[in-house]
Amino acid sequence: MSREINKDTQLCMSLSGRPGNFGTRFHNYLYQALDLNFIYKAFSTQDIEAAVKGVRALGIRGCAVSMPFKEVCIPFLDELDPSATAIQSVNTIVNDGGVLRAYNTDYIAVAKLLDQYQVPRDAVFALRGSGGMGKAVVAAIRDAGFKKGYIIARNEQTGRALAAEYGYEWRSEVGDLAVDMLVNVTPIGMAGGPEAETLAFEPAVIDRASVVFDVVASAGETPLIRYGFKHNKQVITGYEVAALQAVEQFVLYTGQRPSDELIETAAAHARA
Repeated sequence: MSREINKDTQLCMSLSGRPGNFGTRFHNYLYQALDLNFIYKAFSTQDIEAAVKGVRALGIRGCAVSMPFKEVCIPFLDELDPSATAIQSVNTIVNDGGVLRAYNTDYIAVAKLLDQYQVPRDAVFALRGSGGMGKAVVAAIRDAGFKKGYIIARNEQTGRALAAEYGYEWRSEVGDLAVDMLVNVTPIGMAGGPEAETLAFEPAVIDRASVVFDVVASAGETPLIRYGFKHNKQVITGYEVAALQAVEQFVLYTGQRPSDELIETAAAHARA
């Protein structure tokens, strides 16, 4: 039986260009399982400054931040944790008595998954995307010890800048490059978007790779993930990233860390 909402119930939320149900179902499942007086709701906005000020003004305890707000929200925050400062990208805001502190738990999630799947550190990667999520992923890849890689970005300015910052190369397309691991951090393939049925990489490029990593969670499997499974690639999904980073957010919001078993159950519930 769910806890009754009352005047002391603490609200947590998310801000995303395309809100989904994963975070809402994941967090609310854990609140109920652990009998915590919290509730979680997903939102979008056309006014990021007003939305962040609303987090402060209304005493909202925590706010997850997704594309396209990971960088543009920073001027409206009070403090950046080193996890966000290092890459100038935010995915988590914690409200401590009106002081908004920002973190980036995407980095933690990606680093854990690269270790969990034992992706060889001598693998050459190509990462499509150069936004806020891209920064977190590239930083995690670099710090994990990957020496050679390419940033594939339509925007040459941001693509070159991201590649230069982390010691990699920019390309507008993968072309005939020999690449072992493909990483997508763009909305390509996201359900409900204009490119929902589009592969983030050309089939010939995927065929040459051994690892497919689609960082962005989507309702159902993205075309890239489906193609990877069908062609027997090692596949890492955005849902795995979403679950791991959401756990770290949950701990920041509530001060409690669920058991591994409960996390797995909550993630399965959120995906259903």
